[in-house]
Amino acid sequence: MPTVETPSDSAAEVMAAVDLGSNSFHMVVARIHHGQFVIVDRLREMVRLASGLGSDGYLDNQSQDKALGCLRRFGQRLRDMHARNVRVVGTNTLRKARNAYGFLAAAEAVLGHPVEVVSGMEEARLIYLGVAYHIGSAPTTNFVVDIGGGSTELIVGEGREPRRLESLALGCVGLSSRIFKGGRLSRKRFDRARLAAQLESSS
Repeated sequence: MPTVETPSDSAAEVMAAVDLGSNSFHMVVARIHHGQFVIVDRLREMVRLASGLGSDGYLDNQSQDKALGCLRRFGQRLRDMHARNVRVVGTNTLRKARNAYGFLAAAEAVLGHPVEVVSGMEEARLIYLGVAYHIGSAPTTNFVVDIGGGSTELIVGEGREPRRLESLALGCVGLSSRIFKGGRLSRKRFDRARLAAQLESSS
């Protein structure tokens, strides 16, 4: 489990994980102290990147500018903390965007680190490992569901080992912008949302 940082940790190597989610961007910065991760900083911004993905498959300029503004702040924080071991992953929206290449080039420039767009299965694996780290390594069967902005991951695992992985291209931001436009709720719209979820899970 994460521990509280002490002054003696200052010389330890700084590492970071950055998650470019479809709903929000997250960054966790840590040091390793006596074999344990010591969390020294957490940043999270609600970017809602998926809401900028048009029906033509292109990310609009406004959503890109908002995302790059966030990543510029993340990059400055990484430089201030001298983080060298950094992994940055992009998820569903960046898997789908037809103009992702240009955005990724700009993202890498402001962050100072390469961005890896992971598959849905790799995203599910990483989600499970993060959950398993916090609940411990007891050999129990676990079922983990992560509902993201652009996709939903379902994982069955034992202890810290994921056994069965699934990633559905169905997330809260994408579904809301497609079916609940303008924030309007109705029984008919809820029926359409349920049907969309059923079709995705059965495909």
